[in-house]
Amino acid sequence: MPDTPQTLDSLRARIDEIDDSIHDLIMQRAGVVQDIAAAKSSDQPAMRPGREAAILRRLAARHKGAFPLPELTRIWRELMTGFTRMQGPFAVAVHTPEGRDDLWDIARDHYGSHTPMTAVAGPIQAIRAVHEGSATIAVVPWPVEADSDPWWRVLVSEDPRTPRIVGSLPFIVTERNRDEPMALAVAHIAPEPTGDDRAMIAIEVAADISRSRLKQTLEAVGLPPVAFWTRPARSADDHAIHLVEVADFVATDDNRLERLSERLDELSPRIHMIGGFATPIAIGRRS
Repeated sequence: MPDTPQTLDSLRARIDEIDDSIHDLIMQRAGVVQDIAAAKSSDQPAMRPGREAAILRRLAARHKGAFPLPELTRIWRELMTGFTRMQGPFAVAVHTPEGRDDLWDIARDHYGSHTPMTAVAGPIQAIRAVHEGSATIAVVPWPVEADSDPWWRVLVSEDPRTPRIVGSLPFIVTERNRDEPMALAVAHIAPEPTGDDRAMIAIEVAADISRSRLKQTLEAVGLPPVAFWTRPARSADDHAIHLVEVADFVATDDNRLERLSERLDELSPRIHMIGGFATPIAIGRRS
């Protein structure tokens, strides 16, 4: 039987009731966020990428029905960024070379339509904005093997003021965006475990080492490598630096790092944790 005007009106009235309920819950959540902000110490960050990733994974796992999951997660990204901005200043610096806005679009999708964002010409300028405090997050490109002077070298430091990698963008990977560029987020935030994580480890060595041997050594100490990038030594006094993506959460005091150093002892290694991130959610991955 076709819908009657009265039936349609009642359904639309029900939608209005649901909208009001959603709005009421958002306002309630905002009140809880204000309570959390008041309870936090001044040195605790408003943004917690690991916590945000856990929320999105939980929602993705329980989601049912016809409403598309990417759209659902986009709504929650807007909400989470809005709640973060309630707790203090929040701004993003994005590597946006002339004629390219792909990372800008990725950053806008992830950090919200009203978050202050600044375009900068290079990734190191974006990281400098975080270091100097004019931005909370720097959005920079994924490492490229062919780059002889990679941006990530500025994170290879023992200085506690050095920002760290805290996120991989986009966090929701679909068939539509699977082949598009990816980005990394850099901030003054300590990564936290989420149950499915990646670590970024920089290994400085005083002599050559093959990737095959480095891979075997990492695996032997329980650090499964996913990808490698290398900045070769540029002089006799310089050290080569290998950046390794590891499929696990790795804390700065993880004893696997000490065992790695011991196994590479003849190369005078210096090992730096330059960050980590929650593994993105993949939707519609082909087998």
